[in-house]
Amino acid sequence: MKLSIDSRITYIASLFLMLMLMLMLMLMLTLSGCSTLGVQPWERDQFAREDMALDNEKLDLTLDDHIYFSKEGTSGGRSQGGGGCGCN
Repeated sequence: MKLSIDSRITYIASLFLMLMLMLMLMLMLTLSGCSTLGVQPWERDQFAREDMALDNEKLDLTLDDHIYFSKEGTSGGRSQGGGGCGCN
């Protein structure tokens, strides 16, 4: 069964329209996933607690620094400059 040129054009246009609608839907779903990032005002008190700080435990921070700088071959890094070459 042969299709006429008009029906082929209509078929291709409908496929293109469906593809565009699917792409728009995917784009809207992707962008809506990022719409709720951030901290809500009623959640801020939880993150302001002292035990939620990244550097809460000074001993853990010291041990992490020791392990990191031993593996990297660097010195300093947190508050002072320096490199791993030993030329400073």
